[in-house]
Amino acid sequence: MTDPDLLAKKLAFVETCVADLRRLADPGALRGDVKEQRFVAYTLQIAVQAALDAASHIVSSERLGEPVTNRALFDLLERNGWMPPELTMTMHAMSGFRNVVVHGYQEVDLRVLEDILANRLDDLLAYCAAVRSRMPG
Repeated sequence: MTDPDLLAKKLAFVETCVADLRRLADPGALRGDVKEQRFVAYTLQIAVQAALDAASHIVSSERLGEPVTNRALFDLLERNGWMPPELTMTMHAMSGFRNVVVHGYQEVDLRVLEDILANRLDDLLAYCAAVRSRMPG
Protein backbone atom coordinates (compact mmCIF):
# COMPACT_ATOMS: atom_id res chain seq x y z
CA MET A 1 0.00 0.00 0.00
CA THR A 2 1.26 3.45 -0.88
CA ASP A 3 2.42 5.38 2.17
CA PRO A 4 0.87 8.86 1.92
CA ASP A 5 3.23 10.31 4.53
CA LEU A 6 6.30 9.12 2.66
CA LEU A 7 4.95 10.47 -0.64
CA ALA A 8 4.03 13.79 0.95
CA LYS A 9 7.55 14.11 2.35
CA LYS A 10 9.19 13.37 -1.02
CA LEU A 11 6.90 15.78 -2.88
CA ALA A 12 7.42 18.52 -0.30
CA PHE A 13 11.17 18.11 -0.72
CA VAL A 14 10.88 18.57 -4.50
CA GLU A 15 8.81 21.70 -3.91
CA THR A 16 11.34 23.02 -1.39
CA CYS A 17 14.15 22.53 -3.89
CA VAL A 18 12.19 24.43 -6.54
CA ALA A 19 11.52 27.24 -4.05
CA ASP A 20 15.22 27.34 -3.11
CA LEU A 21 16.23 27.56 -6.77
CA ARG A 22 13.77 30.37 -7.40
CA ARG A 23 14.88 32.27 -4.30
CA LEU A 24 18.62 31.63 -4.25
CA ALA A 25 19.82 30.83 -7.77
CA ASP A 26 21.33 33.59 -9.87
CA PRO A 27 20.93 32.55 -13.51
CA GLY A 28 23.09 35.47 -14.64
CA ALA A 29 26.03 34.15 -12.62
CA LEU A 30 25.91 30.57 -13.92
CA ARG A 31 28.48 31.06 -16.68
CA GLY A 32 31.17 32.51 -14.45
CA ASP A 33 30.62 31.09 -10.98
CA VAL A 34 31.41 27.46 -10.23
CA LYS A 35 29.64 27.69 -6.85
CA GLU A 36 26.47 28.84 -8.60
CA GLN A 37 26.75 26.04 -11.16
CA ARG A 38 27.19 23.43 -8.46
CA PHE A 39 24.37 24.81 -6.31
CA VAL A 40 21.94 24.70 -9.23
CA ALA A 41 23.09 21.30 -10.51
CA TYR A 42 23.07 19.67 -7.08
CA THR A 43 19.73 21.16 -6.05
CA LEU A 44 18.18 19.94 -9.30
CA GLN A 45 19.79 16.54 -8.82
CA ILE A 46 18.32 16.03 -5.35
CA ALA A 47 14.92 17.34 -6.48
CA VAL A 48 14.81 14.86 -9.36
CA GLN A 49 16.03 12.09 -7.06
CA ALA A 50 13.16 12.80 -4.68
CA ALA A 51 10.75 12.67 -7.64
CA LEU A 52 12.27 9.32 -8.65
CA ASP A 53 12.00 8.05 -5.08
CA ALA A 54 8.31 8.96 -5.01
CA ALA A 55 7.77 7.27 -8.37
CA SER A 56 9.61 4.16 -7.22
CA HIS A 57 7.52 3.95 -4.07
CA ILE A 58 4.27 4.23 -6.04
CA VAL A 59 5.33 1.70 -8.67
CA SER A 60 6.43 -0.77 -6.01
CA SER A 61 3.57 -0.38 -3.55
CA GLU A 62 0.88 -0.30 -6.24
CA ARG A 63 2.54 -3.17 -8.13
CA LEU A 64 2.51 -1.27 -11.41
CA GLY A 65 5.29 -3.27 -13.04
CA GLU A 66 9.01 -3.92 -13.03
CA PRO A 67 10.89 -0.86 -14.27
CA VAL A 68 14.31 -1.55 -15.73
CA THR A 69 15.37 2.11 -15.76
CA ASN A 70 14.53 5.26 -13.85
CA ARG A 71 12.74 6.56 -16.92
CA ALA A 72 10.53 3.48 -16.93
CA LEU A 73 9.21 4.54 -13.52
CA PHE A 74 7.58 7.55 -15.16
CA ASP A 75 6.25 5.42 -18.03
CA LEU A 76 4.54 3.15 -15.51
CA LEU A 77 3.06 6.11 -13.65
CA GLU A 78 1.68 7.51 -16.91
CA ARG A 79 0.31 4.15 -18.04
CA ASN A 80 -1.54 3.84 -14.73
CA GLY A 81 -2.99 7.35 -14.67
CA TRP A 82 -0.63 8.96 -12.18
CA MET A 83 0.67 11.58 -14.60
CA PRO A 84 -0.18 12.97 -18.06
CA PRO A 85 1.83 11.94 -21.14
CA GLU A 86 3.24 15.43 -21.75
CA LEU A 87 4.83 15.38 -18.31
CA THR A 88 6.38 11.95 -18.86
CA MET A 89 8.76 13.19 -21.54
CA THR A 90 9.88 16.06 -19.33
CA MET A 91 10.50 13.73 -16.40
CA HIS A 92 12.50 11.45 -18.73
CA ALA A 93 14.71 14.43 -19.55
CA MET A 94 14.99 15.36 -15.86
CA SER A 95 16.04 11.79 -15.08
CA GLY A 96 18.67 11.94 -17.81
CA PHE A 97 19.97 15.23 -16.42
CA ARG A 98 20.20 13.67 -12.96
CA ASN A 99 22.23 10.78 -14.40
CA VAL A 100 24.70 13.20 -15.99
CA VAL A 101 25.20 15.00 -12.68
CA VAL A 102 25.38 11.89 -10.50
CA HIS A 103 27.50 9.68 -12.72
CA GLY A 104 29.65 12.38 -14.29
CA TYR A 105 29.01 11.05 -17.79
CA GLN A 106 29.98 14.43 -19.11
CA GLU A 107 30.32 17.97 -17.97
CA VAL A 108 26.98 19.59 -17.20
CA ASP A 109 25.94 21.80 -20.10
CA LEU A 110 25.34 25.29 -18.75
CA ARG A 111 22.67 25.84 -21.40
CA VAL A 112 20.72 22.95 -19.88
CA LEU A 113 21.00 24.47 -16.40
CA GLU A 114 19.85 27.82 -17.75
CA ASP A 115 16.92 26.22 -19.59
CA ILE A 116 15.77 24.28 -16.54
CA LEU A 117 15.94 27.38 -14.35
CA ALA A 118 14.09 29.51 -16.87
CA ASN A 119 11.56 27.04 -18.25
CA ARG A 120 11.31 23.72 -16.41
CA LEU A 121 10.90 24.29 -12.68
CA ASP A 122 7.13 24.38 -13.10
CA ASP A 123 7.34 20.89 -14.60
CA LEU A 124 8.68 19.55 -11.30
CA LEU A 125 5.78 21.24 -9.52
CA ALA A 126 3.34 19.79 -12.07
CA TYR A 127 4.73 16.33 -11.34
CA CYS A 128 4.15 16.91 -7.62
CA ALA A 129 0.59 18.08 -8.27
CA ALA A 130 -0.18 15.10 -10.52
CA VAL A 131 1.06 12.60 -7.95
CA ARG A 132 -0.59 14.43 -5.08
CA SER A 133 -3.95 14.35 -6.89
CA ARG A 134 -3.84 10.54 -6.84
CA MET A 135 -2.45 10.07 -3.34
CA PRO A 136 -4.46 7.98 -0.91
CA GLY A 137 -5.87 9.60 2.17
